[in-house]
Amino acid sequence: MDLTFKTENGRFNYRVGAIIIHDNKILMVKNELSPYFYSVGGRVKLNETAEQAVLREVYEETGIHMEVDRLGFVHECFFVEEVTKERFHELSFYFYIKAKDIENIRSNSYTELGAKEGLFWLPLDRLNEFYIYPEFFREKLLSPITELQHILTVRE
Repeated sequence: MDLTFKTENGRFNYRVGAIIIHDNKILMVKNELSPYFYSVGGRVKLNETAEQAVLREVYEETGIHMEVDRLGFVHECFFVEEVTKERFHELSFYFYIKAKDIENIRSNSYTELGAKEGLFWLPLDRLNEFYIYPEFFREKLLSPITELQHILTVRE
């Protein structure tokens, strides 16, 4: 069971994201319904740690078993989703992942609405040219910091 629930005021989401960097590019996902790119990752399941969840999601979305390097960011985000217009309160943990076997990465995943997802390598120094979430990747990934950071985003 995914750790997400609806209320009369919106949806709470507990999510993990992967920061997979290779040759100064980050691996991002885009689906056929959404206009934006987003991190590899997804919802945490009940009785699953955030680290277990990110490794599961990485495998589900890339077909490759990878390893966690470290937790980089805790992100609290309040937003209205552009496609569904649903209001979200989302808590996300973003992990740096050791990129391996990248030549065999493939995407066979779909969103919960059934949209096919694709994987894309975006250059870190050009992220401001792309419509991406989380937005803080544009700045924070250019010169990675070794300590855990807490990010708060309120988008209405």
